[in-house]
Amino acid sequence: MSLLNQGRQLLLNNALKELLPLLGCLSRRSAATWNYEEEKKNFKLQAPPFYNFARDVVDKWAEIEKTGERGNNPALWWVDESGRELQWSFQDVSYQSKLVANVLKKACKLETNDVVIVILPRVPQWWAINVAAIRAGIILSPGTTLLRSSDVKYRINASNAKCIITNAQCADTVDEVADSCPSLQSKIIVGEGENRAGWMNYEELVRKSTDTFQCINSKAGDPMTVFFTSGTTGAPKMTEHSHSSYGLGHLITARYFLDLSPNDVLWNLSDTGWAKCAWSSLFSPWIAGACVFVQDSSKFDPQQTLQILNSKPISKFCAPPTAVRFLQVEPNFLEIRKHAYLRHCVSGGEPVNPELLEEWEEGTGLKLFEGYGQTETTFLCGTYSSIEQRPGSMGKPAPGYHIQIVDDDGQILPRGKEGNIGILCKPHKPVGLFTRYIDDDERMRSVFVGDYYLTGDRAIMDEEDYVWFVGRSDDVIISSGYRIGPFEVESALLEHPAVLESAVVSSPDYNRGEVVKAFVTLTEPYKTSDQDQLAKELQEHTKQVTAPYKYPRKIEFVDILPKTVSGKIRRVELRNKEWGRTSENTQDR
Repeated sequence: MSLLNQGRQLLLNNALKELLPLLGCLSRRSAATWNYEEEKKNFKLQAPPFYNFARDVVDKWAEIEKTGERGNNPALWWVDESGRELQWSFQDVSYQSKLVANVLKKACKLETNDVVIVILPRVPQWWAINVAAIRAGIILSPGTTLLRSSDVKYRINASNAKCIITNAQCADTVDEVADSCPSLQSKIIVGEGENRAGWMNYEELVRKSTDTFQCINSKAGDPMTVFFTSGTTGAPKMTEHSHSSYGLGHLITARYFLDLSPNDVLWNLSDTGWAKCAWSSLFSPWIAGACVFVQDSSKFDPQQTLQILNSKPISKFCAPPTAVRFLQVEPNFLEIRKHAYLRHCVSGGEPVNPELLEEWEEGTGLKLFEGYGQTETTFLCGTYSSIEQRPGSMGKPAPGYHIQIVDDDGQILPRGKEGNIGILCKPHKPVGLFTRYIDDDERMRSVFVGDYYLTGDRAIMDEEDYVWFVGRSDDVIISSGYRIGPFEVESALLEHPAVLESAVVSSPDYNRGEVVKAFVTLTEPYKTSDQDQLAKELQEHTKQVTAPYKYPRKIEFVDILPKTVSGKIRRVELRNKEWGRTSENTQDR
């Protein structure tokens, strides 16, 4: 099977005329030739009254495949660490999702707007379940397999989830807390031959299912997905997206960040538990009719990643800066330059430093383009082939979003002055913006100020509209692309008898951008303990209590933590100390 038919050079024009008129902008010239100013001025995206990604994208591409217009490029190309491969066409995705939609409705007895939590590694079933939930009007909430029982319990109860789908690895974790989750009615385990008391087997259910299913006629604004995202205080917040915000809004991501067409094979390294996987491993590529390449691996292996890039016809590659740094120190890194297929490389999830951009281009002969966005949005800002790439800047706002730097009252600041990154939401919200934080009116009021949604990041915009990232306006830590709230780590540490108080902040790290650092004051019995040994014990304790990616890679024991007059810990002072900044003109968070 030829994955990229070099002779045909399929364009999106004809296919997208049949697919959906709204997607016509994807049929324009390649990213190397489009004019940024013209696109920014003329681009408009408006959601229709009714929209469903399963019906209006997946099923339409399946119909186009039958005519032969799309060529032989699969929709999903999956490989595992042992070398096994599976390829699904859009017809296969459509068929599988209809089978699963019937499972959700009939076997699990889920109704419209019920919540299903899906905790799976990078297996094909994850994609089938996502499309099935959309088809059935069931709200899906993804989670990483790194979650611990306390995380799972919180998510089930906070979302009132009625069903959970996971694998054998995580089933024990679910069973530890299932009795404390009154909303949970059904549990499905994925894996051939996996039988467990109280669980239904996914493969058995699918085999008995049928593909006769009437797709829900969802309104564009109806809820579709809920992501849990860490904040400054409290447990993770529930971020709700509608059928249009992700199912249609990622047209912007597909066009301006990933530069996709039906000929492309896109490999995105993100874990299935994060919004970035929805961004670049589901909605964006399939809106464009591209192939999603997936490697199901237990951990990131730089050498194996380079081997795949040099042996598979992957044309577009998306990786966080942390992964890029690890790739660049591998002995066979320069082999990428010989790769005939790779044409476009992007990075996001954390700031990209200028040295990384330079080293990547020197090694591969390809520019590394930066993208900025959030769980709450689609692609917001980035660097493009059609504009000058200025090291240190994260580029210009994406067409479809009107971004300004504003003060805390939502007033536009002069160019060159630091402030909040704000997205214009009036008179109409952009299609890619989230709907709400569920059950959190206070947070909604804090981020929607005046005419703008405030992203929580601070930046400067120059006279030519380039945006220069300064940092978070709150205490959230972005490490290796993971978003980590200090409260979650501090709460885990406080469960250990040695910890009297703790304050968690970001600390600079070359490979990961920043890492979690904990300042800890000790209870009396532990003040004479071996500090190196105790630090390791606290790290292991944190890994066991909460997801391992949250553990503090650095721990410093102190006699006292800086506090305000009212007794509130001043994380800002500790953070500034770590980053070598002064504490002048900083506010208590």
